[in-house]
Order: sequence, then structure tokens, then C-alpha cells
Amino acid sequence: MKIIESISLTPQPIRGGYTDQVLRVDLSAPTISTSPLSPEYKNKYTGGRGYALKLIWDETSENTHYDSPENLLIMASGPLGNEPRFPGSGKFIVGTISPLTDTFVDSNVGGYFAPLLKSAGFDALAISGISQKDVVLIIDSEQRQIKIVEAPVFDDLIDSGALSYGEALLKHFNNGKLAENIAAVSTGVGALNTRYGILNSLFYDKRRKRIRSKQAGRGGTGTVMRHKGLRAVIVRSGTNKVSENNPFDENGVKRAGASLKKVVSQVDPKQLRLGDWGTPVLIEYMDKYHILPVNNYQYGQHPDAKAIFAEVFLNRYFSRKLPDGCFKGCNLACAKGAEDVTLKYGPKAGMRVGIDGPEYETAAAVTCMGIFDPQFIMEYNWYCDEYGLDTISMGVTASFLMECFQRGYLSKDDVGYELTWGDVECADRLLHETAFGKGFGKICSQGVRRAKQWIAEQYSRKTGVPQEEVNAELSKFAMETKGLEFSMYISKESLAQQGGYGFALKGPQHDEAWLIFIDQVHNEIPTFKMKAEALKWFPLIRTWFNAVGLCKLPWIDVRHPEAANTDNPAQNRPTLEYYVRYLNATTGSSKTLEDVLHDSERLHLLQKLINLRHGRGTRSDDQIPLRAMGPVFFNEYEARSDYYDKWLTNQLGDQKIPDDPEARHALILKLRQEAYDRLCDEVYEAKGYTKNAIPLLEVVDKFDLLDNQALRLLAVFGVQERQLSN
Repeated sequence: MKIIESISLTPQPIRGGYTDQVLRVDLSAPTISTSPLSPEYKNKYTGGRGYALKLIWDETSENTHYDSPENLLIMASGPLGNEPRFPGSGKFIVGTISPLTDTFVDSNVGGYFAPLLKSAGFDALAISGISQKDVVLIIDSEQRQIKIVEAPVFDDLIDSGALSYGEALLKHFNNGKLAENIAAVSTGVGALNTRYGILNSLFYDKRRKRIRSKQAGRGGTGTVMRHKGLRAVIVRSGTNKVSENNPFDENGVKRAGASLKKVVSQVDPKQLRLGDWGTPVLIEYMDKYHILPVNNYQYGQHPDAKAIFAEVFLNRYFSRKLPDGCFKGCNLACAKGAEDVTLKYGPKAGMRVGIDGPEYETAAAVTCMGIFDPQFIMEYNWYCDEYGLDTISMGVTASFLMECFQRGYLSKDDVGYELTWGDVECADRLLHETAFGKGFGKICSQGVRRAKQWIAEQYSRKTGVPQEEVNAELSKFAMETKGLEFSMYISKESLAQQGGYGFALKGPQHDEAWLIFIDQVHNEIPTFKMKAEALKWFPLIRTWFNAVGLCKLPWIDVRHPEAANTDNPAQNRPTLEYYVRYLNATTGSSKTLEDVLHDSERLHLLQKLINLRHGRGTRSDDQIPLRAMGPVFFNEYEARSDYYDKWLTNQLGDQKIPDDPEARHALILKLRQEAYDRLCDEVYEAKGYTKNAIPLLEVVDKFDLLDNQALRLLAVFGVQERQLSN
């Protein structure tokens, strides 16, 4: 590999979970440098999402777009990552300015990359600039060198199906061998041709004897990477070991990890059974409670859903003999995979491949297109990973286009073929066209918001209907907010999840506020007040997980038996106490859970300020499509009329519900919109925002974020400095 730039590497030691070093790469220059982080910096911004937010806030502006040279692509873990004695410690975030939302987005991903990056001496990697040729960044602590090299070409191997680019690259780098001390992030051709490209976090699984991958899937992180001319980042470190985080209290780490592992091993087999089934177990739950997206979120249940329940994947594809996890030491081990699957569809039909997944979200992205074929779900999963496509954004955009075809906004002349619910052939064709930027795939590649604008223009030109009217109709079922496609839960019957999607700072992604289970399935937050409180509390604790380098699933999906005896079982505080103990034992701090929430609120506010700076942070940006609130068209009401009529009766009390079903339908939508509007007021007040969702000056000042940039920004929205004295 031809070296373009290189520097020597002296790995910094880890102490209390931190190396206090950031690796910076400018691909335009090109240059490689390291910079230290002060204790104040890490105390305020923690790591992971916090580091990414602070770097984006300080080093970009409102004029920075995803393809601007100064845009940063940041990969950062946190102090609690890289600890096999505690479950779920392989996580890191990838943060950047999104091609979809035009503001900050981060995506959470597992694997060995972040632990090895920390072992090599860095808490974060920050990449700026744009290379004039495709390059690979190599961080090699064994050879004590960091270098930018010209990206090698493996077209023959890839075309033959022998290797993916990432696997070919890792083997090429390591003399044809694969090992656990080498990991990479990479992406594919789909990231080059769409706005929702992903990053694959690649690591070697010695049990399966192959490279596996986890995905930083949301918001177009892979698109940014490919636009920068960066094909991959490889990291190698031979020093990775169990006690490498060098915690202040090693016995405390052991005790906290053992306590959580005991709960996971004893409780998960009695609850969701994620260790056996993986996240596809959610398909059956979601279908039962009318939450599984079908036909672009029109319906939440389907009689064919049983064809893709978790047992089908377990019996047909997964291996019961191979424990799975995205980082060593996690006994939840929910990262399922399959070996020797023969592809039936697409350009690689007939090839035998290993497939990582599917996760629930990927399966539901396919049901959203009306398809209940487990083989197609597996292949859709594999192709999206190979191409570097977000399975969620791809599926939701395709589903939106199918509904536009259903309702006459698109024709065969527009598309080139018919887009029909449940048609595997057309869904498969659209997938590959999108990845390669061909045909109608060029429209699908832009995501729901931009596809909606294109369709409105075309339909208005053909019919003479004003474009504003067409856009308003399309917006009712265009499942995006802030430019990001919805993740795969129907929120029509859950006001809490409606708020979880609308108030999510990156757009409607469940990792900020996944409340559908505790609201609609378990009914643990039944009152309006409880829902509003949950919409402040849950995003804060979830922000913390993304800052410290931990997976949320051992907390949120494995309920501690003692949680039932607490005031708020859904918060699962007995398990959170293990996390706080682990934090203090690692970093030498003495924080309480309330301290953790305080730290997270600072990061949440900083992300809010970035959104405002980039034009995505006011009340209007928190509005969700009508379909997210209720049955936007009459066919949706008819399919679930018993539920909706009962709900309407409860809402009206002594008043009689209308006799006319269409009148009932209209009244339901009106009341749902009013409830969401009230929820906005309640949650904004709880967060210390104005009614237009702007943080008050005293709130920003409380968290020591009131720098000159913040003062100028808030003044634009009428929040003045005089409020501090009042």
C-alpha cells in the first residue's frame, strides 16, 4: 500500500478508562497529529457522544454541511468501554453533520474497533478534510506507526464473491491472516451513492472463523466517510487485555460486572430471551400489540407475520451452538448470525455467505414494504451491509415510494416498473438500483424528505395541483422528522413514543427515547404527566450510555427482579446502580445517578444548541407526520376501528361519539393532534425551554455552556441575557 503520510506512534497509557488523547487526521493536507485532553474537558463532556458534540460545536459552523471539508467524522468511545468484565462494553459512536438532517447525528455501534483504538492510545479519532483519492487510515500500535495509504483495489476478489472489501483489506494488511487484535470500520458503494450510508464495524470472530460486522447505521455516517475519500480505518493493537482500562478500583469493577452478569444470566432466559433469539424476538411482540410497521406504517399487525417470528430465524438460519456477542465478556450475547446462506436474489444469487443479523429493525424495514419472507430479510440484511446502506432509511424510503405509487402520486412511467406491496422482485430491484445510483434508485437514494419534494414537483407539473397542496398530502404519510426516517415502531397508539420520536434531537430514532414497550405493551406510564416525565428522564440516561461506551440492552431489556419494588419499575434503577458503581470504580469518581443525569443533560443541551445553529431545533422541527399520531386515512381506521372507537369513547366521557364512522375518524385525528400539542408544552416546560422549544438562558448557564456562540444564537430566537438577572 502506497504511503501518503505517516507519523510514529507512542501509545499513551490508559488510566481510569481514559488515555486523554485525540487522534486528528486532515485528509485535505494531508496531516496526522495528536492532541491531549484536559481533565476539565473529560469531566464536562465524558466521552463518546459528548466528545463528538463538543468538537462539532467548537470546530464547525452553521455553514458546515456534510460535504464541507471542515465537517468532522468522529469515532469515540468512553471511559467504560473496553472492559470484558462488564457486559456490553464494546460500544462507540460515530458523530458528524448528517447528509439527511443537515445537523449533528451520531450512531452507536459495537465491535472491537473502539477497544483497540483505546488500546492504541486514543479516546477519539477526529477526521476532517477531503482526500483527492481513495485512502485508508492505519493505526498500528504494534508497528508504532499511523499512516494514510492509497486504498488498495480488490475488485477481482469482490466480484467473485470470495471476500468483501473489508475482509480483503484486513487480510491484505495482516499478511493473509485474521485475528482479534485487528479491527476496522469501512463502508461500500451504497454509501457513495446515497445520503444514508452506514459504517461497518468489522471484527474477527474466532468461533465462526470469519469477519463479522456491526453497523453505525443512522444518519449517513458512511456517506460522509466516502465523500471524504476514506475507504476504511484499520486499527491494530497487541496490548488489549482484561484489565487494560486500569481502573482506580479493580475489585469494584469486578463486583459491578459480576452483579450485572448474574442478573443477565438469571433473568434474560425468563424475559425476552435475547441471548437465545436476538432482537428478532421483538417481531412477535410488536405484531401482537399492533406496533409492527406494515405497508409504510399503515398497519401494525399482519396475518403473515408468523412467517418471520424469531423461532423461524433460529431454526432455519442461526446456530444454537455458537454464543454471539459484539465484544468479549458480554453474556447477553444477542448479536446473532448465520453461516453458509445461499443467496437467492440480486446480483450475487447463488453465492454462499455468512450473514450478521438480522436485528429487529432490519426485519421490520422489510415488513414495512409488506414482505414477510425470511430469506429476503436475510438477503436484504446482507446486501445492505455489503453496500453500506442503512436498512431502516432504505426500507422506509422504499415503503414511502410504494405508498406514493399506491395512491397515484407515482406511475410506472415515473419508476420504470410497478412498486407493489409485498413484491420481493420490485423491492429487490429498487435496493440494487439505489445502491448503485441507477434508475429510480437515484430518487430513493435521497431519503424520504427529498424524495417527497421531488414527487410533489413532478405530480404538480403533471396535474396542475399546486405543489404546496401535494406536499401537504404527502407529508401526512412521509415517515420522517428533521430529515431522518422513522425507526421501526408504530407510534399511533403511544403518545409517549410519539414524543420520543418528535423530541429526539437527531430525528425519530429509538435510541434516544424507546418508550413503546413501557407505554403500549406494559402500560407503565399511563398518565399524561408520567409520559411527559419519561420524555425528559429517558433521553438523559440514554445519552449517558452513548457517552461512556456501553450498550443499553443489558439495562433496558433485562429487568432486574427488584425493579418491581421501586417507584418507577420502567427505569430499572437497581441495574443502573451497577452502572454507577462501575463508573466510580473505573474513573475514581464518587457520582450518584443524579450526577450522571446532570452530566447527560449538559450534553443534551449542547446537541440542542447545535440543532438550533443548523436550523433544526424549534417547535416546528419537533412535529411528526400525522400517521405517527393516528390513522391518517380511513382504511387505517377501519382496520382497527374497535380500538379507536373505544379510545374515543374514553376521551369524550359523557359525550356521545359520532354515529358516522368518517366523523369519528376525523375527530380522532383532531384529538390526537391536540394531545401532541399539549405534550410539547409540558415537556418543553420540564426541560426549561420556551414554548418554541428554545432553552432558557439560565438553563444553558447552569450547565456552563453559555459561551459567546451560545449567547449570539439564543439572542436570534429572542432569548436575551437579561433573563439571567431575573
